[in-house]
Amino acid sequence: MKLLLNALTVIGEYFMFLGKVFSVPERWKQFFKKTIDEMYSMGVGSLPIVLIVSVIMGAVVTIQTGLQIESSWVPKWTVGFTARTSIVMEFCPTILSLLLIGNMGSRITAEIGGMRVSEQIDALDAMGINSASFLVLPKIVALLIVNPILIVISMFLALLGGYLVALMGTVVAPYDYIDGITSFFRMYDLYYALIKTVVFAFVISSIASFYGYKIEGGALGLGKASTQAVVTSSFLVLMLNLIITQIML
Repeated sequence: MKLLLNALTVIGEYFMFLGKVFSVPERWKQFFKKTIDEMYSMGVGSLPIVLIVSVIMGAVVTIQTGLQIESSWVPKWTVGFTARTSIVMEFCPTILSLLLIGNMGSRITAEIGGMRVSEQIDALDAMGINSASFLVLPKIVALLIVNPILIVISMFLALLGGYLVALMGTVVAPYDYIDGITSFFRMYDLYYALIKTVVFAFVISSIASFYGYKIEGGALGLGKASTQAVVTSSFLVLMLNLIITQIML
């Protein structure tokens, strides 16, 4: 019972926090500048990990798919088709978003939590500035823009990783792989994946900001808040992935 009450309290605090965040910016010029800065920081900072993980993930998916499809009755291009469907619809949107929680989510929590510990947020409130909107709204908007771009790049790199496997291995011939990834493509699959990435981006940025904003205590509290943000965001991403899949597919 106590656990349920605590959960309801946190949920209520979260929605009250969002009410403060989504207010009209008082200084539009500064808002746009902060949003661009956040987009650059999140996007460029995440590119190396997206590059490495995507290529490896595409290669592994292609190898595993090729090893599972051994029947002579199944066309060879099925490997590329199956790998593309898995990569576009599930692996890149979900796995990469979970990975970015540890990268971008923990950074957001640490940044806002550090400002709370050093009383910078209290100083903004004392000056009559809506600190929640001033600090958090640019991060949410930036991630809503950056995350789909990163996921699209990830899809391309993952398919490239599968092609490299086709070139260097014997799982599938390169021309069969290309034939597979270009066969029966539906734009709805891409729309489905991008809708998931936008929802995940909002969850990652808002949850990370919430736990950083409401931090109590010093360095110990900051570490606890980062852990809570990562665990909660990961759980919600997986749950929302199931719900969106049920609704859209």
